[in-house]
Amino acid sequence: MSRINSHNEWDALKEAVVGTATGTVGTLTWRKPGPIPERLFDQGIAIAKAASPQWYVDEVAEDLDNLSSILRQFGVVVHRPEPFDFSALCATPFWSTTSNNLYNVRDLNLVVGNTVVESPSYGRSRLYETAGLYPIWYRYLEEGFRWIAAPKPLLNYEARLPYFKDGVDRTITDEDVKHRRLSDGRLETLHRLAEKEILFEAATVLRMGKDLLFLVSSSGNRLALNWLRAVLGDEYTVHETSDIYRAGHIDSTVMCLRPGLVLLNSARVNEHNCPGIFKAWDKLYFEEVEPIPQAELEFHKHVREPAAMQLESLGFQSNLRQMSSPWIGMNLLSLDPSTVIVDERQTRLIRELERHKFTVIPTRMRHAHTQCGGIHCATLDTVRESKLESYFD
Repeated sequence: MSRINSHNEWDALKEAVVGTATGTVGTLTWRKPGPIPERLFDQGIAIAKAASPQWYVDEVAEDLDNLSSILRQFGVVVHRPEPFDFSALCATPFWSTTSNNLYNVRDLNLVVGNTVVESPSYGRSRLYETAGLYPIWYRYLEEGFRWIAAPKPLLNYEARLPYFKDGVDRTITDEDVKHRRLSDGRLETLHRLAEKEILFEAATVLRMGKDLLFLVSSSGNRLALNWLRAVLGDEYTVHETSDIYRAGHIDSTVMCLRPGLVLLNSARVNEHNCPGIFKAWDKLYFEEVEPIPQAELEFHKHVREPAAMQLESLGFQSNLRQMSSPWIGMNLLSLDPSTVIVDERQTRLIRELERHKFTVIPTRMRHAHTQCGGIHCATLDTVRESKLESYFD
């Protein structure tokens, strides 16, 4: 094993973790203390498993295996997490939950140089998700790295707060209109995070050497921003941005392609709200992603959402209502400063990147929307040929 070393999003990739679909199952979260009635749990698990049929899991797995093969063809050492029984129940004194899968390996693991930070999600069903990477981290530990886990939140309260003042009336933005057009009329569900505990998902952070960009949104609060600043210390500057995307992770909105060039989702970012850190950088504004595939929309509408309704009627919360925005299509992975892996459906994005002299490697990601993650989400770079530098002096 090499030494963990990844300071940015673009230097030559040498080792990475790629997620797995094995064992995928919809989640059950029970928001009451004490045991779940056995009959109720068995009924819920049967519904949750039926919402992830084998053909679906096989297609997700095939696409991840193909992504792994592409990385290996470029000389990248690929690590895969070790699934556990995601239908097994884990409990705290306040609630109980099952898990989903290990597809989005970047979501809760932040690599900063030779440091790995485990992030504490507001999603109760993600309580033990990072454990699937522990066998990988223990192998890396032989070469030495700093391993930090943020405090586990109690979540014995409602961490998701209404986004709008009355919790109902919604101001429809230009982004919402475009979202509807690309998703057969759907809108993203919005919430704010309470500031009671440290809550963030690692994918709300973008790395650029000595500078990191933290998106305060539905997946990261300011307590977490300040905690990360304290943990990383004076060697790093963690910048805040908060008005470029309301719903979640940063990597469908901002992607740094190489020093001096940033890809920005123009449905969300413009010259007025663009993070000031990029003032001197060239900006590639883009938003013309392909609509969510009809097959994904139909599967979500006729399989996942009805299952979610059944589970809710039994008293469970579930992840089966969740679906990524159309702009998950901008979620790409850099192999080096001139080579990127992009979803093969995103032909206009591919042409735009090629126009900027990038070599584009297309790959298939049939279920990125229902898995709530694209290529960047489903991978975690652990080793790049990079060193700690400042790109904004």
